[in-house]
Amino acid sequence: MKNIAIYPGSFDPVTYGHLDIIKRAVKVFDKVIVAVAHNSEKDPVFSVLERVELLKKATIGIRGVEIDDFHGLVVDYVKRKKLRVVIRGLRMISDFEYEFQMALTNRKLSKEVETIFMMPSESYSYLSSKLIKEAASLGANLKGFVPVFVEKAIKSKLTS
Repeated sequence: MKNIAIYPGSFDPVTYGHLDIIKRAVKVFDKVIVAVAHNSEKDPVFSVLERVELLKKATIGIRGVEIDDFHGLVVDYVKRKKLRVVIRGLRMISDFEYEFQMALTNRKLSKEVETIFMMPSESYSYLSSKLIKEAASLGANLKGFVPVFVEKAIKSKLTS
């Protein structure tokens, strides 16, 4: 049996911080399913399909990665996949409270599902998709934050 984990998120857009977590996760797990959430409460720049495609392109060459999308609760998705581990990234201490609440709620919803917290490299610990979208909307150069093709895609979306 393979050791497989799910890394869920919005990934709107995928950043070098996300990619850093993915690279770290595949060192620990045989396979990591990066799962894009359909979240009606958020107002994403990219559709789910676009986010899936950007992630596929961004993870080319990283062994052990599968890109998928899901509706509903992450614990239900994990159960459907017959898995047990959810990876969540922690950038700053400010992330911890929300992520801890989510992990405890998920545990209450499904005792079989475990949450593993991973931290990105210090050089990406401040990055957030929200910050990237704001910077892009103001015309900032996103080099060092996201892959070039993601920068082009987000700037195209925000200027059209």
